[in-house]
Amino acid sequence: MTDDGAVLPERTFGWSDMWARPEDDPREGGGPYSGERQTLVRHLRDQRLTVELKCAGLDAEGMARRSAPPSDMSLLGLVRHLAEVEQYWFRRVMAGEDVTPHYTSATVAFGEATADPEVVEDAWATWRAEVSFAERFVAEALDLDVLGDNDKTPIPLRDVLVHMIEEYARHNGHADLLRERIDGRVGQ
Repeated sequence: MTDDGAVLPERTFGWSDMWARPEDDPREGGGPYSGERQTLVRHLRDQRLTVELKCAGLDAEGMARRSAPPSDMSLLGLVRHLAEVEQYWFRRVMAGEDVTPHYTSATVAFGEATADPEVVEDAWATWRAEVSFAERFVAEALDLDVLGDNDKTPIPLRDVLVHMIEEYARHNGHADLLRERIDGRVGQ
C-alpha cells in the first residue's frame, strides 16, 4: 500500500526471476569479442530489446500509467522520449538532417502520453522507424570515427553509440520500476 492508500500489485516473477526463459531471450548479452563496432551495436540492440520486453503485453492504459506523483513518467512516455533521442543523435547530429522533432519537448513526450491505443501504436511506429534509421546509419558508416555535428561541436559515432547505450540503460532502470508498479512484474 502506498502513502495515499492505493493498493499496489503483488510482485511477481517471470521465469526464475526473468522476463523470458533463457532460451527465448532475444538479447545476446555477450559472446565472443568481434570488434568494437559489433560490441557497441550488440549492447545497444540489447538495450533496445529490453525496452520492448519491459512493455510486452501491456495495453494502452498500462503503457500510459504514470509512475508516482508528481512525475509524468510512463512507459509510453519513455518510448516517445527514446524515439526523440534516436532521431536527435542519428538523424540530426550524425546524418545532418534538418528534421522536425517528433515531440516538441519532454513535456509533450511524457505529458501527452495518453492511454489511447492509436497514440501507443504511433509511438512504437515512430520509435521503430528511428531505430531502423540508426541501425542503417551505423551499418553504412565507414568507421566509428565518422563525425557528426552536435551544436557546432564535432562528435564521433563511437561516442554517440556509447551515449545511446547509457541513455537506454538509465531509462531501462526507470522501466523496471514502472512495470513493477503497473502489474508487479519484475525481472531482467
